[in-house]
Amino acid sequence: MEIHNQAWKGKLLKCFSWICKRKSLALRRCLSDVLSTSGLSIYSSECWKSLVPILLFCGILLAMVALSQVDRLRSFVCGIFIPQYHYPYAVPLTFVQVLIISLPLLALHGVGLISLRPYSLRLGERMLVPTVCGSAQAVLELWAKASAHSGLYPLFTCLLPVLSVVWSRVLSLTAKPSLYQSCLLAGVTLGAITITVAKGIYLVETLEWVYSPLSVLLHSLSLAWMAKVAEAERGHLTVFDCHFSLVVTRCMVLGFLCLLHPDGPRALEEGNWHSLLFLGYLLAILLLGALQHLLIDMTALYFSPLAAALLYAARELARPFYSLL
Repeated sequence: MEIHNQAWKGKLLKCFSWICKRKSLALRRCLSDVLSTSGLSIYSSECWKSLVPILLFCGILLAMVALSQVDRLRSFVCGIFIPQYHYPYAVPLTFVQVLIISLPLLALHGVGLISLRPYSLRLGERMLVPTVCGSAQAVLELWAKASAHSGLYPLFTCLLPVLSVVWSRVLSLTAKPSLYQSCLLAGVTLGAITITVAKGIYLVETLEWVYSPLSVLLHSLSLAWMAKVAEAERGHLTVFDCHFSLVVTRCMVLGFLCLLHPDGPRALEEGNWHSLLFLGYLLAILLLGALQHLLIDMTALYFSPLAAALLYAARELARPFYSLL
């Protein structure tokens, strides 16, 4: 039995070392050869073509449920962590969250699964507007989870798909939405608004009336602008290159903001860094936030800002079904 286990461990180590030595092109060639020799070529199989709509629907449903669960768990952890430890420092937390987003891209590039070009100042300049807007929106989102509990902020986020269509038209990104897209847009928006209003709107502070519409406005502009840049660079750069440039530029902007903001030193001084519970809550908030923003940004870059906005707003539609599970 031990000899059998050692043999399997040796095979796994050899497989891992082989993957680390290979580049992304070699991996794709190997995968293509395996599929073609086994008769499972995706591009020539009629069976796969007939399953594309079903797989697409299952992928959309899975992404919506995953995003809803991530947002639900993140809100739950924030509701415990921020009041208990009195740690409402949105700017430093957002900066670390963006740093975490870059780690999966660098890890995939390190093992050769994707190929990333070095950071380009030209592309960074083109991504400056979505960088500033997205960074400000991420800070406002964390602020809302820490300080805004009236329900007004989630209500305004339901308007994200509508504003994404408006910005896409302004930037000449897409044509006029079709009848199917318009019905889907209206259904998701009205459904999300109905569910949010059913939860109740409580006493609203003055800052919430300012920050809530500002956040959704910046978020929609960020999604539309980054999709515009990705469409212009589609023949030269991959989606991963565009997202990597976006993340690096965000790190620069948020890092500079942390140096200027008074919450930067206070976040280091008032953190309970010797408590494992504090570190666990903090790590959970950062990882869940990074996963949420990574999913939304990649959807906007690969598909469209409307798809990303619908995915973001539809997370409210999935929550009532959790009580049935």
